[in-house]
Amino acid sequence: MQHHLDVPTEVTEATEAQELFRAWAADGGLVCALQPDVWEDTATWGLLLADVARHVANANAQLRGVEAKVTLAGIRAMFNAELEAPTDEGRGHFS
Repeated sequence: MQHHLDVPTEVTEATEAQELFRAWAADGGLVCALQPDVWEDTATWGLLLADVARHVANANAQLRGVEAKVTLAGIRAMFNAELEAPTDEGRGHFS
């Protein structure tokens, strides 16, 4: 099993690119590394999260044949539920 993702060609060939976020499932939990100050308006992270959700939905449609709108509905429901009643407290630090 591969433990890392390859950097997409669009990134390696770009004249300007910046890594924003990484996430791992590790020992049953989520571990993240991010650049929290990349945007002046932190609400822009909402665009990133929405774009990621659409990418997941499109990939799921291609791999499993599930309509993207079905996957998006599930993601939206879980996202909202987790924001309202977190299943885990965020831990860690920023350095």
